[in-house]
Amino acid sequence: MARILVVDDSPTETEAFRQILEKNGHEVLNATNGADGVALAHQEKPDLVLMDIVMPGLNGFQATRQLTRSQETRHIPVIIVTTKDQETDRVWGKRQGASGYLVKPVTEQRLCAEIDALLDGPADYL
Repeated sequence: MARILVVDDSPTETEAFRQILEKNGHEVLNATNGADGVALAHQEKPDLVLMDIVMPGLNGFQATRQLTRSQETRHIPVIIVTTKDQETDRVWGKRQGASGYLVKPVTEQRLCAEIDALLDGPADYL
């Protein structure tokens, strides 16, 4: 299926995403902070990025902005996956170039539907 980069500083969240994504046939790459996520995206060119917001150093908004503004990575969709559930956060995420915004905890069905919509066009069950 797809190569997906998970950028999240929580080992628990990262493992949960890995299990869901691998179960659904995806290859998973991982970075534990925004700076490493940006560097890995430039190096590996994943098909999609799942980006947490609250991380030490370069936060998810900043990392998303760097990815979506870079000539080399702007074609890679970024889905912000966070506990931040305010409308202002959603709007700010979109302004940084995010293609999607999901609030944790996210169900397997919702996560896969969002990924499918961005990678394959609209899924039948949306």
